[in-house]
Amino acid sequence: MAGAMQPVSREILEYLRSNSLRETEALRGLREATDAIPESGWEAAPEQAQFLALLVQITGARRVLEVGTFTGYSTLAMAAALPDGGKLVTCDMVEDYVNIGVPFWRQAGVDGLIEVRYGAALDSLAAMIDAGEIFDMAFIDANKKDYGTYYEQVLQLLPAGGLIAFDNVFWGGKVLDETRTEKSTLALRALNRKLHGDERVSISMLPLNDGMTICWKRP
Repeated sequence: MAGAMQPVSREILEYLRSNSLRETEALRGLREATDAIPESGWEAAPEQAQFLALLVQITGARRVLEVGTFTGYSTLAMAAALPDGGKLVTCDMVEDYVNIGVPFWRQAGVDGLIEVRYGAALDSLAAMIDAGEIFDMAFIDANKKDYGTYYEQVLQLLPAGGLIAFDNVFWGGKVLDETRTEKSTLALRALNRKLHGDERVSISMLPLNDGMTICWKRP
C-alpha cells in the first residue's frame, strides 16, 4: 500500500544518520562512553536527541526540564541548543551515571547551563511546583511506572504553549501484548490512552526509535 509505514531496517537507520545526524565531537564521545557500560541503550537515540534539540531551537525554549538524566546524552543535545540565558534542569537519582556525562558537558561548554537535581523525580517535581517554577519544554524519560504522575506534575510546570516529549511510548512493543502486565507496561498503555483523549494537549506519537510522543499544552 502506498504510504504504508515500513519497519526501519539497519540500512535505513544508517542512511538516516549519515544524511541527518549532526553529532558534535562531545555528543559522539558521550555516546561512545555510554555504549561502553552495561546499561547502554537507556539513553535517547541520537536522532531523538537531535530532534529534541531542534524543538528547543524552534520554540526558543529558555528553560528546559528533563526527567531522567542517565548519562546526560539528551541533556547535552538540548543544552547545546539553548538560547543565550537559557537553562536546563535535569532530574536523576544515580550520580555515577550522570558523572559519565559531565566531562562531555564541560567539553561542549554547556556545563554551566545544566543543573542536576538528585533524588526521586516525583519529589523533585513536587518541590518545583511548590516553588512556582516554570519551564517552556520538558522531556520525560525516567521510571515508566510513574509516567502518568510525571505528566500531571509537568503540566503544572508549563505555561500554555509548552511542550512535553515522552520517550519509550512503544516500550519495545510490549504495549501491544495484553499478556504483559508489568507495572511499567500497564502505566505506558494507560498514559498512551490518556494522552489520546486529553483535550488539555495536542499530541503526535512518532515512530522515533522506541516511540516518542510530543504534547503541546493548549491555552
